[in-house]
Formats: sequence, structure tokens, C-alpha cells
Amino acid sequence: MKVWIIAFTTNGCRTAKRIAEHLSDENVSLFAKSTSDEIGIAHVDSSMREWTKSAFAECDAIVFVGAIGIAVREIAPFVRSKDVDPAVISVDEKGRFSVPVLSGHIGGANPLAVRIAGGIGAVPVVTTATDINGKIAIDSFAVTHDLTITDLHAAKDIAARILAGDPVGLVSDVPLVGEVPPELTGPADSPSGVYIGEKDVRPFPMTLRLVPRNRVLGIGCRRDTPQSDIEEMVAKALETAGVSMDTVRACASIDLKKDEKGLLGFASDHRLPITFYTSEELNALEGDFSRSDFVRSITAVDCVCERSAVKVSRNGRIILRKFAGNGVTVAIVEEDFSVDMGKGRK
Repeated sequence: MKVWIIAFTTNGCRTAKRIAEHLSDENVSLFAKSTSDEIGIAHVDSSMREWTKSAFAECDAIVFVGAIGIAVREIAPFVRSKDVDPAVISVDEKGRFSVPVLSGHIGGANPLAVRIAGGIGAVPVVTTATDINGKIAIDSFAVTHDLTITDLHAAKDIAARILAGDPVGLVSDVPLVGEVPPELTGPADSPSGVYIGEKDVRPFPMTLRLVPRNRVLGIGCRRDTPQSDIEEMVAKALETAGVSMDTVRACASIDLKKDEKGLLGFASDHRLPITFYTSEELNALEGDFSRSDFVRSITAVDCVCERSAVKVSRNGRIILRKFAGNGVTVAIVEEDFSVDMGKGRK
């Protein structure tokens, strides 16, 4: 997770450092926008508007250490939708309260705010209705279980019905492990319900489709390949395999491509984490892979796309081997998938 933390006073800088220490296993960057002592934290020379714009484009989470009003004013021009906005948390300069401001469920601001609070001894202030009522939050459920929400309007309807205590059903084409939450045990004829699977079906009058994200992409490309070419070849590869982008959870390539703007832009626009591996890591994989002497002469690896897809997967299997065109190669790996109903529950 990429986290940017910004503080506005000396006390705020001290608190920001404490937060960063607690999030040491994440990709954390510290910033300060202050005229007082910033105790060694990098000063933001640009305007706050420019900094926040960059943070929204680059980060998974933003932590403002200061008055919550600062956070609200700065993020206001950039808020788009709950399915794309980063998590935003506000922590006061003394570190007394940790407040999720934006993207509490899908973006993960609620659990991150609680995590920060636990690390620095603050009080977490979570205000989302499902959380304070002890009900399952269907959007958090989706994120926790690697499921794509296909319709935010339907998700909102399901959340409202859960809060109202109305019956909400559940139908799944994937294995369910553990006990189904009581909020999702409505009868088959419930007016609303959740369907987990890839089919375009509506088992309830109001159905929320949650699509399993159990595929990963391995991508190789020539130097300076435009993002449009990568988009086109990935789309063709997915169509050939008969799967949807909604089912993709990650992508990967060789570390020689870690500065490729087209590849980074593709991953960013689709909100996919991208991992880059060394040739040694990719060559260490055992298995039956496509081979290209030309690719090996350039990268020291016989097939970047297949090997990187397998490497980033969770013991997956290749369902589409090297698919090439326009200087781009794509491979798709599928993972076994089930939903652990106990995961993420308090």
C-alpha cells in the first residue's frame, strides 16, 4: 500500500513520524507543509492543491495530520467516486483521534484509521452506519474477499436493506467457507440479494453481482510502448480467454519495465497493483513456459509474460499462454477461488 502522510506543525510532524513507524511495512512517504520546525521531514514546496492532486493520482491512502477541515478543503476538488478515490484519514496533531474521511470501505480508510489508532494510542472515530450498527458492510466484504462490485447503486441498496433489517439473500457459484453472515441469509424469494460469480445472472429482483478477482496478467512490451497498445492487447487477450477485466486483481512484468509509462499507466488506470521481478526470480520458476531466444537476448528471460504472471499468482495455472501483437505480450493465470465467510469479521 502506498501511503502519503502530510503534517502542518511541529507537533504534527512528530505524530506523522509515529504513524510512519507503525506503518513501516507499507510504502510510506512523509511530507510537511509548515513554517515551523519540520524536524527533518521533506518540505512541500508546491501548493497544497498540487500536492493533493498528485496524492490522489499516486496513492492508496492519504493521511492528513492536522485539523480535519484542512483535509476536507484540500480533497474536495478531487473526490470522484467511492470505487476509485483513495482512503483519506485525518489525525489531529497530538495524535488523539484517527478519523476516516473518505473511502471508508472500498478504499480501506476505516481499517487503516483503526490500525493507526492502535499504533499511536489514538481513538478511532468511525462513523459509517454499518460499522456503528455492527452490520456487515457489503462493500468492505467485497474488498476483503477480492470481489469486484459491478454496480454501486445495487451495493447502496443492499447496504440500506441490511441496515433496515430487510431480508437479503445470497447465491454463489464459488465455494463458501464457514457460516454465512445472518444479514445474507434471506430466502430465495428475497426482493434483494447478492450473487457471487462470473455469470450475468440476476437471481433476485435487485441483485448485486460480486465478481471473483482470481486472474492475474503477465505483460511484456517493447521499450516506449504506448498505453493504448497495451490496453488493446490486454482486451484482446481477455476476450480470447473468455474472461472479463473485472476478474483481474493484479499484473506483473520484469524489472526492466518498471519505468515504462504505458505499462504503469495501464496498471494505474485499472487500479491494479503491478509487481516487477528480476530475471533471476523469473528464471527460478519451474514449469512449462513458452520460449523465445530473441526475448532471452534482450531480457535474459525466455518468456516474460508467462513467467511473471505465474510468479505474481497464488499458485495459479496458465489459461492463456503468450498472446502477442503490437510489441506487447500478455499471459493470463487463473487461481483457485473460494470465499471465507469468517475473513474480515469481528
